Amino acid sequence: MNLHRLLNARRAAGKPVRVALIGAGKFGSMFLSQVPHTPGLEVPVIVDLDPERAREACRTVGWDAARIEATNFTADIAKATSGPIEVIVEATGNPAAGIKHARAAIAAGKHIVMVNVEADVLAGPLLASEAQSAGVVYSLAYGDQPALTAEMVDWARASGFRVVAAGKGTKYLPAYHDVTPAGVWGHYGLTADEAQSAGMNPQMFNSFLDGTKSAIEMATIANATGLRVPANGLSFPPCGVDDLPHVLRPREQGGVLEEAGLVEVVSSLERDGRPVFRDLRWGVYVVLEAPNDYAADCFKQYGLKTDSSGRYAAMYKPYHLIGLELNISILSAALRGEPTGQAIDFRGDVASVAKRDLRAGEMLDGEGGYTVWGKLMPAAASLKAGALPIGLAHKVKLKNDIAHGAVVRWSDVEIDAGDDTIKTRWAMEAKFGGAR
Repeated sequence: MNLHRLLNARRAAGKPVRVALIGAGKFGSMFLSQVPHTPGLEVPVIVDLDPERAREACRTVGWDAARIEATNFTADIAKATSGPIEVIVEATGNPAAGIKHARAAIAAGKHIVMVNVEADVLAGPLLASEAQSAGVVYSLAYGDQPALTAEMVDWARASGFRVVAAGKGTKYLPAYHDVTPAGVWGHYGLTADEAQSAGMNPQMFNSFLDGTKSAIEMATIANATGLRVPANGLSFPPCGVDDLPHVLRPREQGGVLEEAGLVEVVSSLERDGRPVFRDLRWGVYVVLEAPNDYAADCFKQYGLKTDSSGRYAAMYKPYHLIGLELNISILSAALRGEPTGQAIDFRGDVASVAKRDLRAGEMLDGEGGYTVWGKLMPAAASLKAGALPIGLAHKVKLKNDIAHGAVVRWSDVEIDAGDDTIKTRWAMEAKFGGAR
């Protein structure tokens, strides 16, 4: 709770926290909008495949001409890993690029804040281990739901509570798993032209809708907290904030969980499409259990919503502010040497599942696309099944037919064993999930 004081001290000493941003999309732009209002924080380098687009993003979020003129807009990643940069923010969303950039940052002795949860799910435990060995911080991005949820889990455990469930809310119906970019905008109440004029990427927004992004984020939370993954994947129960402790408790206690200590996503829609009362679509939560009768009495005395037994209660944040909150991660890494969430184990994985009957010879198009969606699986089950991670399901050719709803396996696709991303994934599996 003293990051601002620490930053002011650095500013007074003439030693600002210097950051390089990789990827000036929506998340990166939201972060950039806060930079002029955070004295002591500087972003001298912004790396993007289209440097002019990045420059225009800075104009859009309110940077003045002098700040823009003083910034190096470049497509060269080496500019981010050299010079007096302390923290690198990886915000590309591309898993292969994210792994490459994280390793470059670690090799250069820079802290790395990983907005790129796609890369984190694919190899996060290994990257965090490499960062620790190098004496730098590997961190999830505050403002994004995984880091906010991990913080709530840490708060609950440090306060002496058992965490029964943790996760986030989203808009979900079972039929969404098969939605493709061609039909995505109708679910957001937009036309294709409106979305295009706003610069919205249909494949990215489809990954939010078809369950893939939820699966990725819950795997990230499981790997960062040690919480377990439901055996059959996410069930997305409809649930509002008042009902969290009632719904998200073990089945033996009347809830929907197969056991305590799981990640789960709650839906803002009833299964018939009606809106859930007081939904948590934009927020995060943790359900906790009172360790004794006295604590349960305190829940009631202080107004917490509980289940009928009074033993289970929930804390939640109704909103998350994405890149507007990213400074918390950057300053925590630079000033405290601490991550705001970090992969510590390989508990959850995200498998590729066919959106329709697929035929041998077809090319998979990855997260949010036309061919596959990502299903959360316990890591051990994913490895045993040989499931193809969703982060590797882009631009790979099928060798076999895959039925609608079936898991795509490594053996079903043509794999380049010499690819660096694949080798990194296999190294992570060997170290954290058992040898292939």
